Amino acid sequence: MRNTFACLVIALSTVGPAFAQTDDVEYSSDFVLDSSAAIVSDYRFRGWSLSDDKPAMQVDATLNHSSGLYTGVFASTIEELGIDDDGDGATSEFDVSAGWVFSVAGLDIDVGALAYLYPDASDVNYYVLPISLSHAFGGLSLTVGYEYTPRQVALGDLDGSYIWFGADWSSQNLPFWLSSSIGYEDGAWAPDGKTDWSLGAFYGLETLQLGLTYTGANAIGADNAVIAEIRNYF
Repeated sequence: MRNTFACLVIALSTVGPAFAQTDDVEYSSDFVLDSSAAIVSDYRFRGWSLSDDKPAMQVDATLNHSSGLYTGVFASTIEELGIDDDGDGATSEFDVSAGWVFSVAGLDIDVGALAYLYPDASDVNYYVLPISLSHAFGGLSLTVGYEYTPRQVALGDLDGSYIWFGADWSSQNLPFWLSSSIGYEDGAWAPDGKTDWSLGAFYGLETLQLGLTYTGANAIGADNAVIAEIRNYF
C-alpha cells in the first residue's frame, strides 16, 4: 500500500509542468481537472488526529464536468488502522467521491456520495451520503451541510449523522483568505454527540499555498491543535 500511495503522488506531480500557466487542467471545453499535493503537520478529521499527531502526506484530484457532475479522489498517510490476523493494517486512506453541483434560487447545491477506503485493513471501509447548500455574498461564502452514514458492517451496523456550518472569506485584491467551520455529529462515530470546529488562515503565492488551522472537538481523546500545511496546486 505504501507503493500505491507513492505512485499516486508521482502521477499527480507530473501533471504540473505541462500546464504551469493555470491551476485548472483543461482536457476539453467540458472537463476540468483540479489537483494538489500537500504536507500537513497532522491529519485531523473533525477534531480527531488520524496520523497519531504526526505529519502526513496528502494528494487530491477532482474531475469536473460543465454539467456540474464531478468525481474525485483524496489520499493521505495515516496511523496504521484495521490490523488483521496477518498483523498488517492500512497505512493509507483513500477517499473516492462522486456527485452533482447545481443551482436553485441562488443556492449552490452539492449532492453526492463518498467512500472511505483503507486497503490492507479488515472491515473498516465505509461510505456516507453528503449534501450541502452554499451562497456567496461578495467575498463571503456561507455553507450548511448534512451527511448521513447508513448502517453498515464497518460501523457495527450503526448509522450516524453530521451537520455542519462553514464560512469562508477571500478578496480578489489579497492573496490571503480565511476558512471556518463548526459541526455536530452523533451516531456511529459519536454515540454521546460531539461538536468540532476549525478556523484557518491561508496565504497563496502562484500555485503554492501556506496555511495554519486551529481545530478541536469536545470529545474524550480529541484535543485542540494548530495544524500547519504547505500545498501545491497543479
